[in-house]
Amino acid sequence: MEKHRSEAAGSSEEKARLEKQIRFIVEVDKVKNIFRQTYLADGKRKENDAEHSWHLALMAVLLKEHMKEEADLEKVMIMVLIHDLVEIDAGDTYAYDEKGALTKREREVNAAERIFGLLPEDQGGYFRELWEEFEAYETAEAKFAHLLDNFQPLLLNDASGGKSWQEHGVHRSQPMKRNERIPETSEIIWEKIREIFDRHVEKGTLMED
Repeated sequence: MEKHRSEAAGSSEEKARLEKQIRFIVEVDKVKNIFRQTYLADGKRKENDAEHSWHLALMAVLLKEHMKEEADLEKVMIMVLIHDLVEIDAGDTYAYDEKGALTKREREVNAAERIFGLLPEDQGGYFRELWEEFEAYETAEAKFAHLLDNFQPLLLNDASGGKSWQEHGVHRSQPMKRNERIPETSEIIWEKIREIFDRHVEKGTLMED
């Protein structure tokens, strides 16, 4: 009888854990409705956060060989898949929105507490730690994840003819500043980024300073 009760209790705990995981899974479906300022490669519409995160995870697999430091690929992939979930509550803050940047950290911390708090404590704590690690931009994994997060929109801007840059009147110095730490992680990616900037300045889709 005692054994049966123990098994039943364990089953109850497992079910409660599963319910928390499902609640989180359903909640983060909302990230599909958070649209970014970057257009898809064909320029027809803007991408959403879910599309962005999927793209980064795939890029992590492909571009790992170009990184200076060895990084845990699984950790990087989880990091890029969860890094924008906070935007469900905090919204997307455009890279060059100076006013929005003033409150970005506070909004996103509050969002992280709520959203990751939906999970069982161990999983929610791990996701929160990875999100904070990404934000800190210090480890090899965080540097790789940031490179991906910055490089992907540049590639889409390039493919869509600089559409987003034109709409926002972006100057070359702005993305140069935003990407100034990329050489720490990959020289060849930095070389490609500068090549993209130069081409769009020449085309007039990225304004020269």
